[in-house]
Amino acid sequence: MASSSAVNSAIERLANLQLNELSTSSSPNLQKNLSILSPNQIELGKMLLELGQVHLFQDWPDPGVDDDYKKALLDQVAVLNSSYPGGLTSYVKTAKELLADSKAGRNPFDGFTPSVPSGEILTFGDDNFIQYEETGVKEVQNAAFVLVAGGLGERLGYNGIKVALPMETTTGTCFLEHYIESILSLSEASCKHAEGEVRRDVPLVIMTSDDTHERTLHLLESNNYFGMKPTQVKLLKQEKVACLADNDARLALDPDNKYRIQTKPHGHGDVHALLYSSGLLKEWQDTGLRWVFFFQDTNGLLFKALPAALGVSASKEYHVNSLAVPRKAKEAIGGITKLTHTDGREMVINVEYNQLDPLLRATGHPDGDVNCETGYSPYPGNINQLIPELGPYIDELSKTGGAIKAIINLVKVLSIQINRHFHVFYSKVGSGGYHPCLWRQSKVGSGGYLLASGGDSGQGFDLTLARYKELNETEFNPLLGLGIVMCRRVYPKRFPTICKSRVHELGLAYAPVKNNAEDAAKVPKGNPYHSATSGEMAIYRANSMILKEAGVKVDDPVTQVFNGQEVDVWARIVWKPKWAVTFADVKSKVRGDNSVSQKSTLVVKGRDVFIEDLSLDGALIVDSVDDAEVTVGGSVCNNGWTMESIDKDSTALPEEVRIRGFKMNKIEQLEQFYGEPGKFSLKA
Repeated sequence: MASSSAVNSAIERLANLQLNELSTSSSPNLQKNLSILSPNQIELGKMLLELGQVHLFQDWPDPGVDDDYKKALLDQVAVLNSSYPGGLTSYVKTAKELLADSKAGRNPFDGFTPSVPSGEILTFGDDNFIQYEETGVKEVQNAAFVLVAGGLGERLGYNGIKVALPMETTTGTCFLEHYIESILSLSEASCKHAEGEVRRDVPLVIMTSDDTHERTLHLLESNNYFGMKPTQVKLLKQEKVACLADNDARLALDPDNKYRIQTKPHGHGDVHALLYSSGLLKEWQDTGLRWVFFFQDTNGLLFKALPAALGVSASKEYHVNSLAVPRKAKEAIGGITKLTHTDGREMVINVEYNQLDPLLRATGHPDGDVNCETGYSPYPGNINQLIPELGPYIDELSKTGGAIKAIINLVKVLSIQINRHFHVFYSKVGSGGYHPCLWRQSKVGSGGYLLASGGDSGQGFDLTLARYKELNETEFNPLLGLGIVMCRRVYPKRFPTICKSRVHELGLAYAPVKNNAEDAAKVPKGNPYHSATSGEMAIYRANSMILKEAGVKVDDPVTQVFNGQEVDVWARIVWKPKWAVTFADVKSKVRGDNSVSQKSTLVVKGRDVFIEDLSLDGALIVDSVDDAEVTVGGSVCNNGWTMESIDKDSTALPEEVRIRGFKMNKIEQLEQFYGEPGKFSLKA
């Protein structure tokens, strides 16, 4: 066995060899510490110097002092290098290019003229919608589902992971439970269409982060994966990327730890690289899958539109299909836009709302983004629900090793307005004027604040960590990191043509929960609140409208105010996906002359529950085992459940109640469970 002195000598010789390749004058502190580093760490040090990161070593003391911390820094560099496609070399190179473009004020839309894109407009419940829905259900067996769920609910006033938040309080079903039950129900319906074909377990991938991974896993395991097989569900954890300190793309050290690089989440678009590097895409392709459906973590309505959108993709053979909804002009949501370049190139992509209006004004539309005769902008709203065809998707990612071009937006601060939770920065994007962007404030360490992005008005910005200090032209107020926005504008650019499915009725496809009560209450009248309150009301409205479309008489809503938000309160109608996951399902299970009053609560949990000649004025809950067929009818009248306003600041109530501004008082109900197979009749 070699002596320790021989080993040390070998390391020293290797260090000296590496030293010859280094610019010895650029980092004398690294040079004098080479003897304590491993060959791999020396190689990483060399790479950092080549990337202009000499500042990382400028405060290193002599060997023998803080040696473990020095090694820990290079170990962190190794992780950052391995987790980014192309490594830190690619990361820094891309950052410098983007920062140079931003500093020079280069407009990414130079040479492009915007126009209204074409697409398939889906009107819920009409014959066209039902036909696409049926086609989409057949295709579910050929699809994989990808949920981007890397966020916590802190900015909502909820300290749990967002997918654990109850979607509505009538049943308490959380978002993840609803998503999985919807996928299972769609898969079962798809199997019934697949005559003679081998049944597949439809895969679900959930992208998590350091903040959410363990809690997501616990939520799944403690609930038996909500009925899915554990082998169907794959969690892919998103790694963080290095923050940048200045226009030279120098990596930012933690001000409280000179041996630690500050990091940030990479952005939702990281999911592409994770899927590619995991090998799942090729695995899916080898098993015959054709589609990938990307969706977000807190939109309780998305599965009402998914089957029809998937049907459009299959019928039209689209490489990429972006589900869109009606959008008010200047609303804080990106607009799907067709861009035509002077050289003839065309693309259909998302343009962020704060870039769309100035782009239109600069290209012959003096009024910018305005509503048309429909009452909405002609540029429909992007909701980050994307359906790429698997083959072309893999082909594009293969060209870059899974990398999707990052984006970066520098914020130039004009003024600051402080409330309880947020700073409001007015930020300049290109030459298009200043726009508000929200950042959450939290105290860190001994110096200043970290600001984390919050609020939808900031969704076009990828700055997720910032130290509060004076801004100048070369040193950032925010500590930037490259960000990849989930599918919104970068990935579709790689295809010359993409298409969209636009759901004509906004309230039946999109009701995200992403704003806290204070900020939702400040939303201009007529614009959506996107809060827990409005998200729950949207579910009741959507289900009421669907039953009305199926022939049920449902009373009009009443207007109430919860947490400072004026909302329409419809009958509290909720059903499990196994009862109805498509509009065709609803129509097949509603018969005769039915009516539901506004004060009513209707919960249907059983698979084969048929509503026939029912008059409901109160609360009715019906559940059954799968082999029980139940017909519900007659007149049900009781005191029902009421919604009581509460104080959102009352710590006596759970967070998930406070963020809505109301609680359910369950006064009286008719509740029936059928636990045996057979045919039953519930006639009140």
